[in-house]
Amino acid sequence: MRLVWQLAAVVAVAFVGGQGVAAVEGNWWLTLALGLLTAVVSVLVYGWVVQKTERRTVTEVDRAGAWPALGRGTLIGTVMFGAVMTNLAAAGYYEVAGIGSVTGAVGLVGFMAAAAATEEVLFRGVLFRIVEERAGTWIALLLTAVLFGLSHLLNPNASLWGALCIAVEAGGMLAAAYAATRNLWVPIGVHFGWNFAAGALFSTEVSGNDTPQGLLDSSTSGPALLTGGDFGPEGSVYSVLFGVLVTLAFLWLAHRRGHLVPRRRRAADAETSITLPR
Repeated sequence: MRLVWQLAAVVAVAFVGGQGVAAVEGNWWLTLALGLLTAVVSVLVYGWVVQKTERRTVTEVDRAGAWPALGRGTLIGTVMFGAVMTNLAAAGYYEVAGIGSVTGAVGLVGFMAAAAATEEVLFRGVLFRIVEERAGTWIALLLTAVLFGLSHLLNPNASLWGALCIAVEAGGMLAAAYAATRNLWVPIGVHFGWNFAAGALFSTEVSGNDTPQGLLDSSTSGPALLTGGDFGPEGSVYSVLFGVLVTLAFLWLAHRRGHLVPRRRRAADAETSITLPR
């Protein structure tokens, strides 16, 4: 039942927050405020419902060290996306004409913060963590990565290729980030940094969402395999490449720290002795 209660709580926050942000679309200051509020409430509600249903200290959202962890994650996500766009620009597929919309970038900060926090407490905080307890890190990573990719098929310009890219470059990477650090702050930061750079800084499409213009007045053109086409650079092979590299780095760190959880054996399989019938 804990899975049901935890899912219900975090999905409710995501839905209400999403509706609120959508309702003030066009007013970038309200979007910023409501987006940040949604991000904070989602983490608080997650901590509350997990504490109530599991009767434990919710260390994965402990406020001690939260800001440095968020900062590290944000830096990783921003640098990753910057590397993708550097490759596209060097190939002549991304061009900047000047400054775009400063207020648009401000609003996107709130929008991306809400998306990062709500999706991370749902996919990594609830789903990955609970599946990992029974099935181990590898199965939990694979399952939640697939679910994360499929969830992006609901976006306006979604495609199977884009969903596959999201599953590999983001779903696996963010689960690995949680496994390595055992807190939600780093994956929230990575998620936010990636989306923030994509929409608010470089003004590209984010997961096919018809993202408003951000800080730069820019354009992307070229082969969809490299640029991601209408889905945005998250559908680029560059994004997949960098995502896989960072995933491997997080998994190496998780292994080094002893954070990889093996699959639980059934009680019958765990018996070391056999009792013969008399």
